[in-house]
Amino acid sequence: MTNTVEQQATDALRVLSIDAVQRANSGHPGMPMGMADIASVLWSRFLVVDPNDPTWIDRDRFVLSNGHGSMLLYSLLHFSGFPLTMDDIKAFRQFGSVTAGHPEHDPGLGIEMTTGPLGQGFATGIGMAIAEAHLRSVLGSDLVDHRIYGFVSDGDLMEGVTAEAASLAGHLGLGKVTYLYDDNHITIDGTTDLAFTEDVAARFDSYGWHTVAVDGHDREAIAAAIAEANEDARPSLVLCRTHIGFGSPNKQDTSASHGSPLGDDEIALVRAAFDWDLPPFEIPTEVYGFYRDAMQRGGDARAAWTQRCDAADADRKNQLEAFFDAPDLHLGIPHHDAGSAVATRVLSGEVLQEVAGSLPGLIGGSGDLTPSNNSRIETSGDFTASDRTGRNVRFGIREHAMGSIVNGITLHGGLRGYGATFLTFSDYMRPAVRLGALMGTPSIWVWTHDSVFLGEDGPTHQPVEHLAALRSIPGLRVIRPADPTEVTVAWEMAIGHVDGPTALILGRQGLPVPHEAIDRDLVARGGYVRKHGDDAVLIATGSEVPLAEQAAELLGDRGHSIRVVSMPSVEVFLAQDEDYRTMVLGDGLPTATIEAGVTFGWERFSGRTGLRIGIDRFGTSAPASVIAEEWGFTPVAVADRVATWLGIS
Repeated sequence: MTNTVEQQATDALRVLSIDAVQRANSGHPGMPMGMADIASVLWSRFLVVDPNDPTWIDRDRFVLSNGHGSMLLYSLLHFSGFPLTMDDIKAFRQFGSVTAGHPEHDPGLGIEMTTGPLGQGFATGIGMAIAEAHLRSVLGSDLVDHRIYGFVSDGDLMEGVTAEAASLAGHLGLGKVTYLYDDNHITIDGTTDLAFTEDVAARFDSYGWHTVAVDGHDREAIAAAIAEANEDARPSLVLCRTHIGFGSPNKQDTSASHGSPLGDDEIALVRAAFDWDLPPFEIPTEVYGFYRDAMQRGGDARAAWTQRCDAADADRKNQLEAFFDAPDLHLGIPHHDAGSAVATRVLSGEVLQEVAGSLPGLIGGSGDLTPSNNSRIETSGDFTASDRTGRNVRFGIREHAMGSIVNGITLHGGLRGYGATFLTFSDYMRPAVRLGALMGTPSIWVWTHDSVFLGEDGPTHQPVEHLAALRSIPGLRVIRPADPTEVTVAWEMAIGHVDGPTALILGRQGLPVPHEAIDRDLVARGGYVRKHGDDAVLIATGSEVPLAEQAAELLGDRGHSIRVVSMPSVEVFLAQDEDYRTMVLGDGLPTATIEAGVTFGWERFSGRTGLRIGIDRFGTSAPASVIAEEWGFTPVAVADRVATWLGIS
C-alpha cells in the first residue's frame, strides 16, 4: 500500500470510484481519478462541514458542477462519515439508489448541488454566495460566515451560463467563492483544443476574478493556492492542470477514461500503479480515520456557532428564526375600484411589497426589466459590492444565469429568491427552471407580458407556446391570475409552496376589477366557478377570464346558460379531489377552453369534442385591440364560436 496516510486516502478516492463505476458498468471514472488530489486537500484541510449535522446553517457549501464525476463526491461523503454507506456505493446508478448518476441535491446526505447540465453548478454557487453575503450583512458575521467551494470543468467553462454568472460575480465582488478548475484538456470528442483555445485565466481576470494556476497533482501547491484564494476579496478560480484518468497506464489523458468503465484488466493495472492490494470495496481503516478526523474541524465550528447563537440576544435570535422559518402569509388584497382596469403585473408589484414586508428573506430582481416586471422591493436598496443589505439584485441581461442564481439563493437556505423577465424570455431560463423543478427548489419566477396582447413588439416578444411548455415541466407550478384576489392568492401560494418552484404569469394590459368578491379559498384550489351555468362550461385563465365572462353574458342574453371557470393553476386544480373537480366542471357538460396561447394541453379538459379557443401560430406586430379583433378574442367573437360549437343560435 502507499506509504503515507494522505496518499492512501487520496488513492482511496480513485480506487473506490473506479470500482463503483465498474460494478455499475456505467459512469465516469476519469474525473475522480484526475481530481482526487484536489478533493483530498479541500476536504481534509479547508472545507468546514459537519457529517453529524449536514444542514447546519453556517457550513461551507460544496458544489460539484462537473457532476458526471459524482462518484468522487460519494466517496468523499462515505469516507467522511455522512450517512452514505458502502452498500449505497455498491448500488451506484441503480434503480432506487441514493447514489444516482447525477444526484443534483440532497442536503441530508451532504449533497448541496451536483449538476448534470454543465455550467449550472457554477452559476448556482454564485447564488449561494449572494445569499451568504446578504445574510452575513444582516445577521452579522458571528452567525453567518462561510465559503462556497466548487469543482468545475472545461465543459462548465464552455457553457454560456458560466460567462453570465462569472461576469456578475466579479461585478459584485463575491470573495467567498473559490472554484477549482479541472483543467485536464480532454472532452468526450477528444482534446479541448478542438473547440476551446481561449486563455481562461485572462477571461476570468477580465471579469474581476482572482486567478492562480497550479499543478493539480501537487497537494501542497493546491493547498497554497486555496489559502491564497481565500484571502482575496475577489471570487477566485484556481486553475489546476490535471490528468484525466490519472494512474491508468492506457487511458490517462484520453477521452476513453471520461464516460466509460475502465474494464477489469485496466483496473488491475491501476491497482498495481497505486500499490493497492485490497479487493474492490475494501478500504483501510486509516482512510476513514483521515477524513473523519478532518471533519472534526466542522464539528468544532458548529459547536462554537451554537454557543454564539445561544449567547445572542432575543432580538437576534428572532431575526435568525425569521429567515429560516417558512411563514404562513395572509396578504391584503390591493384595492382598486370595481370596474376599473388594472394589469396583473401592476397588482403583483403591489402585492410584492407586502410579501417583502412579511418575509425578510425575500430577495431577487429582474433581468434588466424592473419597471416592466414591477419586481422591485421599494423599501430596500440594491445588493451591491459595497452594500450587501439590499434585497434587489440587478441581474442585468443575463436570464439564464439569473435562473441558476435564484436557485442558488433559495437552495442556500434562509432566503427565498425570485427572478423576473418577460414570459417569452423564460426560454433563456428553461434549463435552470427545469433543474429547480427536478430538485424541488422553491424559487419564484415572475414572468410578465404574457400573451400576444402586449401588442406592437411583435412575435419575438409575444409568448404563445410558453404556457403549454412550462406546464409540461413536472414539479413546476404555473399560476396565471386574472384580478386582484387571484394575484394576491397566487403570491400566497408561491410563498407557501416549499417543495418546488412557482411561476407567476402576469399581463401587461389592464383587466377589469370584478364587482363581486372572489372567494380566495377557492382560488387557492387552482380552479373555481366564476359564473354559474348549466348548458356548457367555458374555462379561462388570466386575461381571458373577463373575456369569457363577457361572452357568457352575451350567450345568456340569447337564453343560454354558460358556466365560466377561472383556472389560474392547472396543476393545483388537477391535484384536487375528484368530487371538487366534478363540482367545478360539471358531470359531462360540454367544455370549451380559452387562453391566448397554443391550445396544446387543454384537450385534457375539452376532450375530443370540446372547443379550444387559442392561438396556434406565432403572434404579429399590431396594437392589442387590433389583434383581438383580427383573431377572434372579443366577447362577440367568442360567443359566436361557442354558439356555433354548441349548435345554438
